[in-house]
Amino acid sequence: MKSLPLTGRDLTLEIIAQIADPLCSIETSLTDDALQGVLASRAVIDAILERGEAAYGVNTGFGALSDVRIAPQDVDALQLNLLRSHAAGAGPLLEARVVRAMLLLRANTLAQGYSGVRPEVITQLLALLNRRVHPAVPSQGSLGASGDLAPLAHLALPLIGEGWVLDSSGGRPIPAADALAAAGLTPLTLKAKEGLALLNGTQMMTALGSLTLLQAERLALTAEIAAAMTVEAVRGSVRPFDARVAELRPHPGHARSAAVMRRLLAHSEIMASHRDCAKVQDPYSLRCIPQVHGAVWDALAAARRTLEIEANAVTDNPLVFPDGDVVSQGNFHGEPVAMALDAMAVALAELGSIAERRIDKLMNPVFSGLPAFLTGHSSHPGLNSGMMIVHYAAASLASENKTLAHPACVDSIPTSNDKEDHVSMGALAARKAAQILENVRWIVAAELLCAAQGLEFRKGAMPGKGVWAAYQAIRAVIPPLEADRSCADDVRRVAQGIADDQWLGAVEAVTGPL
Repeated sequence: MKSLPLTGRDLTLEIIAQIADPLCSIETSLTDDALQGVLASRAVIDAILERGEAAYGVNTGFGALSDVRIAPQDVDALQLNLLRSHAAGAGPLLEARVVRAMLLLRANTLAQGYSGVRPEVITQLLALLNRRVHPAVPSQGSLGASGDLAPLAHLALPLIGEGWVLDSSGGRPIPAADALAAAGLTPLTLKAKEGLALLNGTQMMTALGSLTLLQAERLALTAEIAAAMTVEAVRGSVRPFDARVAELRPHPGHARSAAVMRRLLAHSEIMASHRDCAKVQDPYSLRCIPQVHGAVWDALAAARRTLEIEANAVTDNPLVFPDGDVVSQGNFHGEPVAMALDAMAVALAELGSIAERRIDKLMNPVFSGLPAFLTGHSSHPGLNSGMMIVHYAAASLASENKTLAHPACVDSIPTSNDKEDHVSMGALAARKAAQILENVRWIVAAELLCAAQGLEFRKGAMPGKGVWAAYQAIRAVIPPLEADRSCADDVRRVAQGIADDQWLGAVEAVTGPL
């Protein structure tokens, strides 16, 4: 069993993903320095209560009720009521891995010592994480300011023995009180400020966005492999991927994509076989791979920077400073994350869009020189439809992504009697990006499958070493299409191989890390 001491400032997306795995064997705890900061912050809250001063969320109502003073004997009940009233989420429950990431991120932000909670609140969050007690958190209902209120309320209720948690299979909700008892945990009794400190923040959008980004980076690499396979199958040119081209327009993503394509296509006999053909230029979906895929890489890099900052940020309100100052502000507003995730969604949609265009080129015998719709060697178009509808499905998903990619952050809706009059919709941005990722994974799987079928007709010459490794890995589990069959399971298996890094791993075993 490994240990991860939390400082509040040292999380990476890779650490988040590792601990998000329900099979993770890393236990989390507070460092001594973090503990001292938490205690100092709590002392400020206790001093405010002792002096009877008004402080938002400590002894006042919330939102539009912030001007209502709460009697001293009711300040603890105020926090309990807050958790109960705000647990009003909707929609399907989040997966256990997302919930685990939320628990980690919430503990991490509180560990910085600017929220005024007792250490017991953080240790209870970490206890749920370490003992695999995963709150049942609805995926819908957050406006993204004042943070992810409804999801975080559902995340926090089990701390006090209320609400629901996921059963051991990660699916059916069971009462939190029963799960805490089974795990040997005692429900927490909330004190002043602690309910609010558990709810203000961007931990749902950041958790889901971070896990989606990591998958998107692997998907983007696999999309390079699919593109290289298509270039070989349709006898495209490697010349657009020349390093000198990238140097004249020095976007980092462009240079990276072009370099990956060159490595995948290295030592290609297919390329050499048509060097002197009559083709002058390839269509944009082939010729502009570094420009489009490169822009995707740059967008993902920008999103990564934002998410890593947010994972180690303090997103509470009010903030409690060591000098005794308590500042009401807007660090809970999800706009930075929402914009980053909207940009990631657009980038992923474009990755799927250009992949769909390459599939179209594989289907078209006039351009590709391959049998129409990639029908098998022993069959003929007309009697057999080949991979026609694989392309249709990819086109449908690409079109769906265009709707999903509409930015969530440009919408806002006033709430709390117009006190909270501008919101980020960051949780929606995260959910849409995750759905687009799933759609694009299917599209890229379709391109891999279709490109592998196209390579069946290029057996006279070897493709590049990276392309050949991908082709062999796919053929090890999926046979060529000789006559019509349902391709749904084939695409599904390839998509699962993308999620499991199966094809990427096979290629990198030959090319080295891409």
